[in-house]
Amino acid sequence: METHVLVVEDDAEIREGVSIYLKNQGYAVHGAANGAEGLEAARRQAMHLAIVDVMMPVMDGITMVMKLRAEGFEFPVIMLSAKSEDLDKITGLNIGADDYVTKPFVPMELLARVHSHLRRYEKFLRATGAAAESPARRTYTIGGLELCEETAELTVDGAPVKLTPLEFKILLLLMRHPGRVFSAEEIYERVWNERAVNTDTIMVHVRNIREKIEYNPREPKYLKVVWGIGYKIEA
Repeated sequence: METHVLVVEDDAEIREGVSIYLKNQGYAVHGAANGAEGLEAARRQAMHLAIVDVMMPVMDGITMVMKLRAEGFEFPVIMLSAKSEDLDKITGLNIGADDYVTKPFVPMELLARVHSHLRRYEKFLRATGAAAESPARRTYTIGGLELCEETAELTVDGAPVKLTPLEFKILLLLMRHPGRVFSAEEIYERVWNERAVNTDTIMVHVRNIREKIEYNPREPKYLKVVWGIGYKIEA
C-alpha cells in the first residue's frame, strides 16, 4: 500500500527539497504552501504522516495541527521551525505534534525521523485493525439539504439526488462555508486546482445544481447569486 506524506511549508525551495528526498524513498508526497491548504489536503487524502512548518501565512502550523487533532486525525506530525526555543517545542508537542525539527536541518536526519514515526504508526494501525486513516465522516446540513463528504451523497428533503463530481465539489465548497460569497474565479481555482481563465462553466454548473436542489430554480432558496460578486449557499 502506498504511503502518503504531507509536506506543509510556505518556502517553495524547502518544500520541493523535502519532497524530492521523500519521493526518492518511495513515498507519495502531497505539498501545501500553508496550513489551510494542508488541512484541505488531509481531508481529501488519507495521510500517514505530515511534516508541517510552524510559521506560515493564511494559517500557521500550530493552528493547522490543532484543527487536525480536533477533527480526529491521528497520523504523526513532525513540526519544522527556524526557532529553537524550548517554548516553541513545548507548544508544538502540547497541541498534538509528535516530533520537532529545527531549521536548518540535515535531510537524512529528517528522513530518519519520518521512517521511525511511520514504523510506529503502522504498528498502531495493525494493532487497532485499521487501514490507513480516513477523514472522519462529515455531513453538512442546511435546511433540507444534507451532503455527506465521505460518500459524496446528497439528499434533498430526504430524497437522494445524484451529482456529477464537479457539482459535488462546488456544492461541498459552498456548504462548508454557509453565507460566505465565493467569486466564480475562486470557485474555479478551488475546484479545478488551476488558475481561472474562463469561468463561464461555473454559471452552467450552478444552474445544473439549482435544477437538482431547488423546488423552484427561478426563485432559489439555497444557492443564491450575489450580483457582481459571486455565489453562496444561504446560511
